[in-house]
Amino acid sequence: MSARYPSWSVLLPVPARWILPTPPPPLLRARLPYLHPVLLQVLFNRGLAEPDAVEEFFGRRVRPDDPFLMKGVAEAVERLRTAIARREPIVVYGDFDADGVTATVLMMQTLQALGAVVQPYIPHRIDEGYGLNNEALATLAQAGARVVLTVDCGIRSQREVAFGQALGLDLIISDHHSPGPHLPAALAVINPRQPDCRYPFDGLAGVGVAFKLAQALLRAEQAAPVAPRPPRLSEEELLDLIALGTVADLMPLRGENRLLVQRGLERLRQAPRPGILALAQTAGLQPEQITAYDIGFKLAPRLNAAGRLSTAMLAYDLLMAPDLETAQPLALELDRLNRERQRLTDEAVQWATTDLGEAPPDDVILVGRPDLPPGIVGLAASRLKDLYYRPVLVVELGGEEVRGSARSIPEFHITAALDQCADLLLRYGGHAAAAGFTLPRDQLPALRRRLNAIAAQMLRPEDRMPKLTIDAIVSLKDMDYALLGKLRELEPTGAGNEPPVLAVPNLMVRQSRRLGANGDHLRLVLSDGYLSIDAIAFGQGHLAEGLGMRVDVAGHLEDNAWQGQHRLQLRLCDIRPAGRGIPPGVTASPL
Repeated sequence: MSARYPSWSVLLPVPARWILPTPPPPLLRARLPYLHPVLLQVLFNRGLAEPDAVEEFFGRRVRPDDPFLMKGVAEAVERLRTAIARREPIVVYGDFDADGVTATVLMMQTLQALGAVVQPYIPHRIDEGYGLNNEALATLAQAGARVVLTVDCGIRSQREVAFGQALGLDLIISDHHSPGPHLPAALAVINPRQPDCRYPFDGLAGVGVAFKLAQALLRAEQAAPVAPRPPRLSEEELLDLIALGTVADLMPLRGENRLLVQRGLERLRQAPRPGILALAQTAGLQPEQITAYDIGFKLAPRLNAAGRLSTAMLAYDLLMAPDLETAQPLALELDRLNRERQRLTDEAVQWATTDLGEAPPDDVILVGRPDLPPGIVGLAASRLKDLYYRPVLVVELGGEEVRGSARSIPEFHITAALDQCADLLLRYGGHAAAAGFTLPRDQLPALRRRLNAIAAQMLRPEDRMPKLTIDAIVSLKDMDYALLGKLRELEPTGAGNEPPVLAVPNLMVRQSRRLGANGDHLRLVLSDGYLSIDAIAFGQGHLAEGLGMRVDVAGHLEDNAWQGQHRLQLRLCDIRPAGRGIPPGVTASPL
């Protein structure tokens, strides 16, 4: 079975629907004459149909950056500043993924700089599960905590917040996950997705929401000091953490996220903290060249491995490490855990695909087994979702109460679907594309039935097939380093701002050969009869003998540097017999 991966990773197999672009209106071209036509087409495809929106995308028109516009920030700042002035113990209660860990580090660094009495708490994935839990709150209250500030969790923890308040704790919730129908009755709730929040951007990661609170604290301190000494910390010093957490959590790189990640990458390249430097070295990266892709595929998996197979405090300690000597052994341990994580995920996917076969009967797939490591259920669900293009729930069947993770396709909001199953669940929360949940084991059959009934109502036949959005149809003569330079203006790319997909119709296959130790990959030379271009399709070596003479291709234009030589190449997302991807008669757009 061929794997289906995101278009910015490797090649999509047949069948995938090619969504061809609609040309931008002439008026928009006239109003933005300085934009390269392909760049304008890409932006128009992504909903940027007004000059002001385009200017904002490129950072030429920046909205006022006022963290106090976010609902709950003013109340949270007032209580935290009181705690700082009175030396009341504060706990930053985080989450065990990379977003949660970076948010915890960011808030700890800020509060420490302000002179707070503060300590971190990140629950153990296996022993405690996601989010607030009553045992932890009781332990923290008994140890003397007065204020508990959550980061990247808590928006659906109504019972836990009530329990904590009964213990005398003041709880401040900062989170970015989808709120439920009722918010927890905390002292302050900070979440740009909550009703009546005036903040102009609601797509921040957990670390992004934490950053807005940190901004507000630092600016309030500058206006009216309460700290025992001036804080030796600027907002800029926190931006590397935002880049890590935002990209790791697959938040859309649009709006404020894009600008924050841009600035965070600059900070990360210029002055990497010792932990990031050690992690980059372990991953074989040069810090000054790190991209969003490197965060998503090399740094974030290593940070996440800590919480999946051990304790997330390893990742926390790495990012808080004061020097390289302290950081290096932690980075090596995360690298070891990441290799183990890869092995266990491969085993879980192999088991599931053996059981499910080529075509699972359900619209929503639910699988589980007793010996499944809890830390890899989300990874297995993500891989299976890509393989079958279905919403997938993977459950670790370890007792009477079971925990699981869900990953979903764009056409099916998994957390909204779980909202309709709330009576079956003990706790749950997440986004449109991902969620975690806990429920009694005997409710699993009912959960499967209800989710499939919801999917039967929501999903159309075409929703069960992956889509490949074509950003522009071009010819080989259009593909040069000048075009590549224009496309790089879209960086940083990733979730929500994927590298543009260019399609070229009716090319001849001049050469075709397999690459890699096992012949897993495919190297092609494609020609229009006059010009040629190299192309590579990862994971598709088996197509080497089956391609026809003429093909339509879609992929990412990139610079292939090897032994000091540079050549343009297409990294393919899909390849079809000519006329099957782009209908006959449809030609490249004039540039």
